[in-house]
Order: sequence, then structure tokens, then C-alpha cells
Amino acid sequence: MNETSKKTIIDVKGLNAFYGDRQILSDISLEIIENEIMVIMGHSGSGKSTLLRHVLGLNRPVSGSIKILDQEITTLDHYALYELRKKIGVAFQNGAMFSSMNLLENVELPLHEHTRLDKNTIRIMARLKLELMDLGDNESLMPSELSGGMLKRAGLARAVVMDPNILFFDEPSAGLDPVTSAELDDLILQLRDAMNMTIVVVTHELESAFKIADRITVIDKGKQIMTGNKEEIKDSDDPRIINMLQRRAANETINADDYLNKLTRN
Repeated sequence: MNETSKKTIIDVKGLNAFYGDRQILSDISLEIIENEIMVIMGHSGSGKSTLLRHVLGLNRPVSGSIKILDQEITTLDHYALYELRKKIGVAFQNGAMFSSMNLLENVELPLHEHTRLDKNTIRIMARLKLELMDLGDNESLMPSELSGGMLKRAGLARAVVMDPNILFFDEPSAGLDPVTSAELDDLILQLRDAMNMTIVVVTHELESAFKIADRITVIDKGKQIMTGNKEEIKDSDDPRIINMLQRRAANETINADDYLNKLTRN
């Protein structure tokens, strides 16, 4: 199957989002196809995590369309959204393990909650995912006994235990040393190939993004600057992308009168 014939898995069109009177996302349009790794990049506060929350249906947009697996999630009722989420895995930034459960129990939890499988089958499926993450010998450990990298892999094991069509991974490299981060990048690539998943990664780590991405979407101040493959992003002449790639701060000239008005406004 060539790229042009692959199915669209996530289709975002004209997405606008506000927190109160403040616009956080402005006219975001994004198409993600099956079996690709889409990386969403931007500095802290750019709106990338807000975009993730809207795509997951955790927030409702003011306007725009969000289709996942051909379903318009902005109009789905609670039950239909609940059923759709069974086909989606989410790996959170800090692992989000339940501290009162050991590693195996944490990974088993989605299967207990969302399936009618017997306990032995659930245990086998959870152990398979732990083995995939190289955590098979650690199933009895509590979350407090796991390193940062192990917590990330544990969260990933739980996110894929139900073999989802789509995996969302929020800041996979945050807080990890370079070697552990590189190992996690390799694991993401292996997951995509082994489980034929569509993967969306939110990150600000340049090295990780350019290693795993098929395409990259860059967001700045809630606006979509560019979506393209790695070469297109690297060749961009947009100063905001150049600053990001060269790790330079964006220096904005502040008008003195505007700044005074901002300080003295009611």
C-alpha cells in the first residue's frame, strides 16, 4: 500500500479552542494516516498539549471538526466516545501508574475494566506487553521502585495492552537521560512496525522528533506553522522554525507605549 492510498485515521479541520476569552488554538487542520508516526512539536505553552486534549475528546472545541477512525468526536455522546477510546492508547508523560498496584496489576487494569476476558488470559496478555517493553522480570515491583525510564515503558505497556489502533504519547523523552531516551525512541519505532499502529507523539525534543517522525507538525502560539516530512521541516525558511531548530530564543521587539498600556489596563 503506497502512501497516497493509506486510510486517514485522524482528520482535524479548522480547530479553534479557547480558555475563557483567550484563544489557545487557531484554525488547526491536520490529517494523520494509518501506520505513520506524527510528531507535534512546539515550545512550552505553544498549544500542543491542548491540541492533544481536544483530539482525545477531553476538551470540546469552540469550532472545527475532529474525526478519529471516521467518527466525528465533537458530536459523539458519552457512551460512543467511551467505546471509541477503547481503540486508543495514551501513554502519559509521567507514566501515571497507580501507586497501590504493582507493575503487572497496573498493566492488567484496562483489560479488567474494558473486556470480559478471564483472569488467566488477562495475565498472559499483560505479561506479553511487559516482555515487549523489557519489563518481564519486574512485574512484582511497585511504581515507587521503578526508574524514570522504566515508568515510561510501564506506561507504554499499559497503553498498548488492548492492541489499540492509535497510540498517543505525551513527551516520551521528558526527564530521561540521552541513552534511555534513545532506547525509548527505538521502542516507539518497533511498536509502530510490530503492531501496525498509528502513533502521535507530542514532544519538544528535537533529536527524538527527527529520529522517529514520518511527518512533523510545528505549532507556535496556538497556530500551525507547518506540517511536513523531516527534510521539509529542516529546509523551512520560517524564522520560527529556524529558531526552534537552532535552539535560539525568539526576540520580539516590544513597543514601549504598548507595554505601558498593558501594565496600566483595567
